[in-house]
Amino acid sequence: FGLSVGSFFVGIASAQTAPVKLRFGHAHPVTDSQHVAALEFAKKVKERTQGGIEIQVFPSNQLGNDNTMIAGVRGGTIDIETSGNPFFTGIVPKLNVLDLPYLFDDATQVAKVLDGPIGRSLLNELEAHQMKGLAFWEVGYRSLANSRRPVNKAEDIKGLKLRTTPNQAHIKAFQLLGAAPQPMPFSEVFSALETKAIDGHENPPTLMASTKMYEVQKHLSLTKHAYTALIVVMNKAKFESLKPEFQQILLQEAANAAVFQRDLNARSEASALAELRKHGMQIVEKPDIDGIKAIVKDEVHKMFIEKNGDDLLKAIDAQR
Repeated sequence: FGLSVGSFFVGIASAQTAPVKLRFGHAHPVTDSQHVAALEFAKKVKERTQGGIEIQVFPSNQLGNDNTMIAGVRGGTIDIETSGNPFFTGIVPKLNVLDLPYLFDDATQVAKVLDGPIGRSLLNELEAHQMKGLAFWEVGYRSLANSRRPVNKAEDIKGLKLRTTPNQAHIKAFQLLGAAPQPMPFSEVFSALETKAIDGHENPPTLMASTKMYEVQKHLSLTKHAYTALIVVMNKAKFESLKPEFQQILLQEAANAAVFQRDLNARSEASALAELRKHGMQIVEKPDIDGIKAIVKDEVHKMFIEKNGDDLLKAIDAQR
């Protein structure tokens, strides 16, 4: 066939050492910390595997919305994706614990829980559903924005039509506050606000700034009523097909990127608020959080305990 034995074996060797190419999808714009962290993760993995793994990042719902991407990872058509914790709670109900209102005291407790044994045990629950949990990154502390009025206290939330995640804890909390929660994918939120199909939404200010929500929202209240973790998942079979040292590098660099991204968000919070103000948003910096907490915290935590017991909550409280 005109192919020498030597060149035949060189062909086999180069085929075996061809880089593993992985597609990584997420829902947020390129200006958001999720994307910056994903690029950092890809860069570090490529360096440490000496080009053995190349991760291509697809932002802004290019591979589909959150639910579509999660289904893609489970089915093996997408290698890696990251979505907010609430999008996984229908698959692993225990993950609901992370979305309970006023769960964490501060960033130190968040890191202890998510990067420690509690976080790992929760990620391991995804393995029964064809997913390998690599790490918890973050969406951050959620605050409330709307186009109708300033929110200074719990009563101001009554009657607002608010987009929430599809998470039962978020939905229940806003029902208790007298709002009308409307779950929908993040990709639909901007246009729903623009057409006034909803009055507001709740997300971290950093995300509001990066997605230009100030164009369709006038009021922001720093309620910080819930923290949202971001789960980075990989197709389990794909992960297990990699050599052990590559598996370890993916896990280590996903964890490193979590620290990198949380730090980035913490540093970006002040500039995000300044950006929102510059574009005319009115910000209530110190709403009556105790009043909101009194209505939602115990009731929503009780709902979780009835279904899942209180072991997880006790373990999280012990990290204070």
